[in-house]
Amino acid sequence: MSEKTAKNNKREILISPVTRLEGHAKIDIFLNEEGNVQDAYFQVVELRGFEKFCQGRPVEEMPRITPRICGVCPNPHHMASGKAVDMVFSVEATETAKKLREMSLCAHYMHSHIAHFYALAGPDFVVGPDADPAQRNIIGVIDRVGVEAGKKVIQARAYSQKIQEIISGRATHPINNLPGGIARGISADQRKEIENMSDYLVDFGKFTLETFEDIVLKNKKYVELITGDYYRHETHYMGTVDEKNNVAFYEGNIRVVDPKGREYVKFKGVDYLKHIAEHVEPWSYLKFPYLKNKGWSGFVDGVDSGIYRVAPLARLNVADGMATPLANQAYEKMYDVLGGKPAHETLAMNWARVIEIMYSAERIAELISKPDITSRDVRNIPTRVAGEGVGHVEAPRGTLFHHYWADDEGILTKANILVATGNNNAGICLSVKKAAEKLIKNFKVDQGILNMVEMAFRAYDPCFACATHTLPGNLPLQVKVFDSDKKVIKKISRFEQ
Repeated sequence: MSEKTAKNNKREILISPVTRLEGHAKIDIFLNEEGNVQDAYFQVVELRGFEKFCQGRPVEEMPRITPRICGVCPNPHHMASGKAVDMVFSVEATETAKKLREMSLCAHYMHSHIAHFYALAGPDFVVGPDADPAQRNIIGVIDRVGVEAGKKVIQARAYSQKIQEIISGRATHPINNLPGGIARGISADQRKEIENMSDYLVDFGKFTLETFEDIVLKNKKYVELITGDYYRHETHYMGTVDEKNNVAFYEGNIRVVDPKGREYVKFKGVDYLKHIAEHVEPWSYLKFPYLKNKGWSGFVDGVDSGIYRVAPLARLNVADGMATPLANQAYEKMYDVLGGKPAHETLAMNWARVIEIMYSAERIAELISKPDITSRDVRNIPTRVAGEGVGHVEAPRGTLFHHYWADDEGILTKANILVATGNNNAGICLSVKKAAEKLIKNFKVDQGILNMVEMAFRAYDPCFACATHTLPGNLPLQVKVFDSDKKVIKKISRFEQ
């Protein structure tokens, strides 16, 4: 597009399809008179109502209601909700129930991360960030990596769903969590079935690491894209770790490190409000969490900023390692290539996600081998209502909090749900603006450049259905570019209005 065309004709161009995300959002990019980026806004245009319409429901129903927040990530909501309800009733789940809950969550990680790497982020690396949008999708990926690889992806996701179904009652929207544990354990036959599937998943984890090595790490252009300045931000990071400071998904303390990798704070999930506050902007329905003791200083990064990030790269940045051998080897290699910890390269989230695929598979294999995994002791019966509970887990997209208040009868009076994409909201805005500033010059705005701007948020694997919920229910993503007179010169949307 020429400067003359952009400034004089003020024409609007629709490119469809363009992006790969879950939920509804839009990006507005404003250019100055020279055709360079003056400002960029990542706006979430949905409104979520779960906290409100769940009021008045028996609190034990929450683990079955809140998975409906999102069909993409229902399992983490089920697990965080189950842990919050445990606390509301002042009861702790049995050890077998905890192991089964964690195994189900790990299977969900496999299912979710595989989808993102191969179907959402994969087209940018496998097919190419500037490829024709009609080819930049899962079909294009399979065309490049081969049908057999595509079959492996489908089989691994099917096994991941099956494990969730066996343990949690349903492959999607699980129902098994109850106050104090779960409604039903697994049989010896089901254990054997999961063991067989876990063997396949471990092999698939190795295959995915090899695929990433062959397609991404051996491509100098892609490595330069990952390690370049377009997508780099020096922020704080947040994630859950076990007692050895290894990455943990289901249980552990929340650890925050600063941009230099130094531990800033470590706290229990129940204390999240002591450390996290939320900022509101008038142009988005999604709030902007920040570190309370740092304060909100605007959309800036650095050691003095309260902005933090979550998700796979953040989890690896706050940890000292992975708790399983193959994943830990991959963890060490990533930091060797990236030059140490913490890694600030946003696109490295895709690499960290692949490492977590390996960890999830290994962890499922570990858990299914535990002697008590088929025990019938799967629930402690609650005897009183404590009235308030907080549950937190690591969702694939980052740290997730469910906080419930109930009256003496166990009826929900208030709820607060702080989701991973909410935690990342400020970071996503930083990433989108910087990528736009680096890539859009002199009114040059083409498909490849705008897709690379979208890659800035796609790396986070954002889930806006969790973060908010739409009222009209249309237009999942829209990108608009404005000239200095605030006239639209380019528009991209997934679906036409």
